[in-house]
Amino acid sequence: MASSIKDWDTNIVKLEYLDGGQFIRWHKRVHFMLVALKIAYVLSTPKPTYADGETIEEFKNRQKWENDDEICREHILNAMCDSLFDVYHMIPTAKELWDKVEERYMQEDSSSKKFLVSTFLNFKMIDSRLVMEQFSKVEKMLNRFNQHKLHMDETIVFSSIIDKLPPSWKDFKKDLKHKKE
Repeated sequence: MASSIKDWDTNIVKLEYLDGGQFIRWHKRVHFMLVALKIAYVLSTPKPTYADGETIEEFKNRQKWENDDEICREHILNAMCDSLFDVYHMIPTAKELWDKVEERYMQEDSSSKKFLVSTFLNFKMIDSRLVMEQFSKVEKMLNRFNQHKLHMDETIVFSSIIDKLPPSWKDFKKDLKHKKE
C-alpha cells in the first residue's frame, strides 16, 4: 500500500491553478483528473437519498458517493488560485461548485472567443521578423480556436494564413493563391 501511495505521489501532475484565464484548458484538465480518480461521476449522478429501511448496500453506496463528492470538491478547489478558493470554498457539493465555476467562466470565455477571432483576423506578419516565428503565433491562435471549439474550413484557414504573410512575400502569395491544389 505504501509503495502505491509513493507511486501516486511521484506520478501525479500538478495542475495549473484557475486564476480566471484559460478556463477551457483548466476545465478539461481537472475533469480528466477527476475521471482518472474515478470520482467524476458525482458531477452527473444525483446523491443517493436516505430512505427508511435502506439496505446495507444502499447505505454503503450513499456513503461512497458522499465521500467521493467531498474528494471531488476538494480537488476542484485545490486547482484554484487562493483568491478563487476563498470565493468558492463554501459551496457544499462538487456538482454545485463545478456548475458555478462553469457558469461564471464559460461566459467570460465567450468574450475571449470574440477577442481571439478579432486578434486572428487582424494579425499580419511583418518583414522585420522571421516568418516561422510569426507563423508559430498563428498556429497558437488556431490551436486556441480548437480549444474553444471554433472550427474553420481548411480552405479559409489556408487562405487566411496566405493573407497574413509579410509584404515582401507578395509574389509567393500570388502564386499560392492561384494554385488549384
